[in-house]
Amino acid sequence: MKVAVGQFAVGPHWQDNASICTELMAQAAATDTSLLVLPEAVLARQDDMPDLSVQSAQYSGAYITQLREASRNNNLTTVLTLHTPTTQGRAANTLIAVRAGEIIAEYQKIHLYDAFNVQESRLVDAGDEIAPVITVDGMNIGLMTCYDLRFPDQALALALQGAQVLVLPAAWLRGPHKEKHWETLLAARALDTTCYVVASGECGNKNIGQSRVIDPLGVTIAAAAESPALIFATLDTERLVKVRQMLPVLKNRRFTTPQLIRSESDKDD
Repeated sequence: MKVAVGQFAVGPHWQDNASICTELMAQAAATDTSLLVLPEAVLARQDDMPDLSVQSAQYSGAYITQLREASRNNNLTTVLTLHTPTTQGRAANTLIAVRAGEIIAEYQKIHLYDAFNVQESRLVDAGDEIAPVITVDGMNIGLMTCYDLRFPDQALALALQGAQVLVLPAAWLRGPHKEKHWETLLAARALDTTCYVVASGECGNKNIGQSRVIDPLGVTIAAAAESPALIFATLDTERLVKVRQMLPVLKNRRFTTPQLIRSESDKDD
């Protein structure tokens, strides 16, 4: 399966950001790409207005309508996140997957970024369910968002539900050792689950960019630097099967958590 990862600097005007997204969608679709991953919180962003994305939250508005229209006449599945309204002055950090003019999956970010002197939960409401596993071009895709990367149980739960690829829109903040954390955690989640990992990073002034595609043995097979880019990679189902035969960590594990037990029980019902 051919995948693309687009990264760009999200600006303060949603119309401009929507145009960038649809242009990246058009470029990816023109190359017969099956899956495009874009960054987290692509609605609006401004360095001196940290609440702008929440203040601009929309769900059934023109932004999503534009994305749906851009997807209507091709087979591309596009994954990104934006803020959607919840209660007055608050929002959810919502991942959406768009294909053929429709939203085929949604996920409200579970792990809010209350770390490194940032408090995402001040204006954002956390979700309480992991995302559904979706199918793209015959491969099973697990959906996560940014700070979820630091929680291996979530990635494992998706793998136990059949995910072969983990997709992660992100806006990974710069800071001491943060680039190393990003690189290390992406490889770790690939190795924990023997999944491919496809991660997009916003590349504005405060975030690192550095989108990556990681194979099931933790090897980077495509990467971007800190500037806007569109990168491509091919995910090989046969390689995934061979890695899981060689490194059967999903079969060999001995411990579970209540969340994983519930997820597996629900799957059996």
